[in-house]
Amino acid sequence: MKNKLRNITEEEIDQVNDQEPLKEASENVFAQFFSKGGITAEAATGALPFILFLALLGMLYIANRNYAEKNIRDIEKINKEVKELSYDYKTTKAELAYRSTLTQVAKQADTLGIKESLLPPEKITVQEDGQHDH
Repeated sequence: MKNKLRNITEEEIDQVNDQEPLKEASENVFAQFFSKGGITAEAATGALPFILFLALLGMLYIANRNYAEKNIRDIEKINKEVKELSYDYKTTKAELAYRSTLTQVAKQADTLGIKESLLPPEKITVQEDGQHDH
């Protein structure tokens, strides 16, 4: 058996070189695929439900991703709001602690005309017969 590659003549090489170059890739690949008999119209019609199913899955995927991103944005917004409310709570708590000190209460009572008693408190005892003893 002879090797065919070694027996190529110059005429055959010229014939190969004279052939038209491949068509440019600018032609629509899908149009070529359908027109040259790659897929028949019946086969394309038969595959249509599967293609529609894949399109539906793609839309569901996109919708799910958008829904997840919206949830993430909402969570971040709520976390920021919780943090701000926490700061407000701490500020209000500190202000209440300051205003409830004895000196601040005395200042507020003084504006109402109530003065702090300088006498120590007295113990009141109640006897069984209903009389008071100081």
